Amino acid sequence: MRIRMRLIAALALVLTATAATPQAFRPPRHIAAPPLIAEGSALDIQVRADSGMQIERDRAPAAELDEHRKLDRALRALAPQRAGVVDAYVVVVALDSDPVFGREARAAGDVLRRRYGAAGRTIVLAGSDGNAPSALPRGTPATLAIALARIAELIDKGEDALILYATSHGAPFGLFYHDGDSGYGAISPARLGLMLGELGLANRLLILNACYAGVFVPSLGSESSAIVTAAASDRTSFGCVAENDWTFFGDALINHALRRPQPLAAAFAEAQGLVAGWEAQSRFEPSRPRLSIGPGAARWLGALERRMPQAPTQPVGRPAVETTSAAAPRG
Repeated sequence: MRIRMRLIAALALVLTATAATPQAFRPPRHIAAPPLIAEGSALDIQVRADSGMQIERDRAPAAELDEHRKLDRALRALAPQRAGVVDAYVVVVALDSDPVFGREARAAGDVLRRRYGAAGRTIVLAGSDGNAPSALPRGTPATLAIALARIAELIDKGEDALILYATSHGAPFGLFYHDGDSGYGAISPARLGLMLGELGLANRLLILNACYAGVFVPSLGSESSAIVTAAASDRTSFGCVAENDWTFFGDALINHALRRPQPLAAAFAEAQGLVAGWEAQSRFEPSRPRLSIGPGAARWLGALERRMPQAPTQPVGRPAVETTSAAAPRG
């Protein structure tokens, strides 16, 4: 009996110690194969991407309510536009739950908010940064559409501009949404173009950081828009390992070039050179980033750039090129 009681007491101590020890946070991981989204012929996949197909599974109702509240708070916090001032509304979305995208999205929100004077007019949609559950609304095709719709209500469409930064994996059909084993979806050039067109968001800077992102240029380049992509339509980009702080292109453009008070074209040229050097150093096929600036974009873009802070800021995080494994293709 004494031995039995001692064993029970020892087990109780072990259980108490286990309960008292905080468990290390583990961000969502991709284990299961994506359902439906990437199945079938190339035409089938493109049709789904064009429709903005999104699949959510195994979501707890309480967690979904919490997500709804986070998004509602973020939307309510957006300030109205100011008459007679070219205001920028910044949307940053990480469409993949790997922490590299969450970290990059948060830093990109800070850089773009400062550069374009968008305090109170910036929303970041992203998963965890790898350290704790995300306090931000989840980045999905649906939350992106809702954020754009809210901005369309606030913005002066003739005067102001949308700044959209998206970071994720990409494919020939467009951007891929992948949240652990619970969320899957796609956004094609046709889908994004339809959303922006229906909402009347013609003054826009689109920065799309994903493999094959050049597929967006023919559809979304316009007279009053600017579009920057991390890769050509037939090329991958690099640096998306979950443990990294930055992808190659995010590090080059956001963490370096856009921190300096220089026009977008000059910032793109700087980032393009940095990426090319890192790719050559790692002996990778060039990603060939793309830039397209419509002639009418000069009005709103010039107004925003004339107000840029003149003091540069310092890069943060670990350089993407430092880790050999960071050079794995992103797509």
